[in-house]
Amino acid sequence: MTHVLGIYNYWIYVLLMMIGLYGVIAKPNLIKQAIALGLFQTGIFLYYISMAVIDNGTAPVWFVDPQDPGQKYMGPYDNPLPHVLILTAIVVSVSVLAVALALIINIRRTYGTIEADQIDLMDQEDRLAEFCAGAAADAADAAAAAAVAGVGGHHHD
Repeated sequence: MTHVLGIYNYWIYVLLMMIGLYGVIAKPNLIKQAIALGLFQTGIFLYYISMAVIDNGTAPVWFVDPQDPGQKYMGPYDNPLPHVLILTAIVVSVSVLAVALALIINIRRTYGTIEADQIDLMDQEDRLAEFCAGAAADAADAAAAAAVAGVGGHHHD
């Protein structure tokens, strides 16, 4: 039991990722999907930062060793690279969320809703209407071509 509790960061990151994945897949509301994507990204961030931490590790800075004040303490250190990369990823994540919300606003203006299933239904109706209009235009063009061929096709000697 203590081993399971000792890796609680990993349980939390799996929970965050699964909640985010569920929200992206199962929720038709675009804002809920964007928030769920943010939760998924937060789970990934927690995973990478947890992987960088080692037992008895400290921040990668030199400081005076408490055992020997004349000696600088040399480690062990936590890996700083994942922390730096995650800072960049957080900036990208916030930017993605901002762009997603701007797109959702434009979708709301265009369709009048932010429910993905309603938007898909509207798009299917539009495609069907365009197909029927195209088929009617093709039939009219064929009838006109047949009429022209019929007028020009009869020769009287």
